[in-house]
Amino acid sequence: MPQSPLPEYVPLAEVVRSGMRESVHYGAVVGLTASGEIAYARGPVHQPMFPRSSAKPFQALASLRAGAPLAGRSLAIAAGSHGGEDFHADEARSILAAAGLTPDALGCPPAAPGGSGARTAFVRAGREPERLLMNCSGKHAAMLAACVARGWSTGDYLDPDHPLQVLVRETTEEVCGEEVAHTAVDGCGAPQLAVTLAGLARGLWRMRTAPGGSRERAVLDAMSAHPEYVSGPGRVDTDLMTRMPGLVSKIGADGVLVLGAATGETVAVKISDGDAEERARTLVALDALRTLGVDVSPVQDRLRVDVHGGGAPVGEVRPL
Repeated sequence: MPQSPLPEYVPLAEVVRSGMRESVHYGAVVGLTASGEIAYARGPVHQPMFPRSSAKPFQALASLRAGAPLAGRSLAIAAGSHGGEDFHADEARSILAAAGLTPDALGCPPAAPGGSGARTAFVRAGREPERLLMNCSGKHAAMLAACVARGWSTGDYLDPDHPLQVLVRETTEEVCGEEVAHTAVDGCGAPQLAVTLAGLARGLWRMRTAPGGSRERAVLDAMSAHPEYVSGPGRVDTDLMTRMPGLVSKIGADGVLVLGAATGETVAVKISDGDAEERARTLVALDALRTLGVDVSPVQDRLRVDVHGGGAPVGEVRPL
């Protein structure tokens, strides 16, 4: 099939080793003011891209709208990409049990824990990969609970034409304010919907600024109140939300991150090379949030990533 033209990504961060530039991370970043206007934009922010797991707040919102009985920790993990800790697996299992289901109903692939501590314990115990340990199991459990609540079939809940996935698409288009440009299969097997980077930021902003007591606010409030269920110990989302109360952070695979400040300012980033080491997107997003006037001093250390040589810092990754 023909390939679409490569978007004109721009330099967002540079890697400096011993005083010399070693490499550059290209991408796009967009920032919205507290009133939802674009005030900061670099790169192709209006080109379709896959938000990956940064879209989970929209998927969790759709599950709520379908009637899934989610609140607090269960709602946070529904919007999260957890590290496979025991308490994560227990929460996903609890959502399924409340719906009369077992982990066998999950459509996500079996996986080992992603969190370093949980992975070490997993290997030492000689365990095999499990669906509950997959980082998207909370989202999948929530989707299944929504299907049970509405009387929809569960065996095909990942089909793009399933009523739940149709609702996810409608919800995504509503909050992002644009049509989905393309539908793919995500790493977890769920439909992945392409929107623009500006649309991703707009979607989170609309949920953040929705009236108190609304389902939109409920999702983000749960994420802020239970950051450990969105990601896990030592991981980006949990760390940022713990140290900046009221912030919403949701990382996505292949270089994506969206941040929403308590005051409404919202930033979305896409690093074009995928940012496999996760060394660029966080500092670029925080730098953009700071440019919008948000106080990011509680996480000031994340605006610099050390480059090591011989076991000691010899340079840094820094925003351009």
